[in-house]
Amino acid sequence: MSSRIARRLVLAALVAAGPAASAGELGIEGHGGYFSMTAENSANAVFESKGGATFGGAVRYAFGNGIFVAAGLRLFSKEGERVFVATPSGPVARLGHPLTVEVNPYFLTAGYRLGQGRLVVPYAGAGVTLASYKEESEVAGERYEESFTKTGFHALAGVEVGRGLVRFGGEAAWSTVPDAIGLGGVTDVYGEDDIGGWTFLGKIVLTFGGASKPGAP
Repeated sequence: MSSRIARRLVLAALVAAGPAASAGELGIEGHGGYFSMTAENSANAVFESKGGATFGGAVRYAFGNGIFVAAGLRLFSKEGERVFVATPSGPVARLGHPLTVEVNPYFLTAGYRLGQGRLVVPYAGAGVTLASYKEESEVAGERYEESFTKTGFHALAGVEVGRGLVRFGGEAAWSTVPDAIGLGGVTDVYGEDDIGGWTFLGKIVLTFGGASKPGAP
C-alpha cells in the first residue's frame, strides 16, 4: 500500500510539472539538526531526554513551475539503559543494562516551492516515510537485538536562501510512524507506539541547472 502511495505522489508531481521540466533544477542536500520523539515519555525514561542529534541528506528535483520531488535518509541514534516502570505516573527504576536505539527514516516527498528562482524560496511538502528501527541491549552478558521497518507519513515546511551553486536552508518536519514498539518495553506502559516525531534541520544545498527569474529580487 505504501509503495503505491509513494508512486502516486511522484507521478502526480511529474504530471503537474508538464513542460516546465526543462527548466528544472537538481539539488543535493546535507542535513543536520534535532529529532524530538513523539513517544516522549518512553524516551525520557530510557534516555533521560526526548530526542537528540540527527543528520542525513537528500536529492531533490525542482521543476520550473515550483513543484519538487525529493528522496533521502536521516540517521538518529541514542544510548540509554533499560528501565522498569509499573504505571504511567510511577517512578522510573533504572536497571543498569545498556540500551541503544536507532531510528533511520527513508523519505519520499512531493511539494511546492514558492517563488522558484528567487533569493528566498519558502516551500512545503508531504510524503511517505519508511522508518528502520533497531534496538540493541545487553543483560547479564547476553546481547539482545530487535529490528523492524514501519511505514508512516510526514509533512514539512522550510525556506531556502541563495541563487548560486551553494545555498542554505532551514526546515521543520513532522512524521508519524504508528503501531511500532520498542524503547525497552516501556512504550506499553505509557501507551506510546509511534516512532515518528518533530525534526528541526539546518541544510546546505548544492544545486545544478535551473535559472533565476529575470529581475527577481
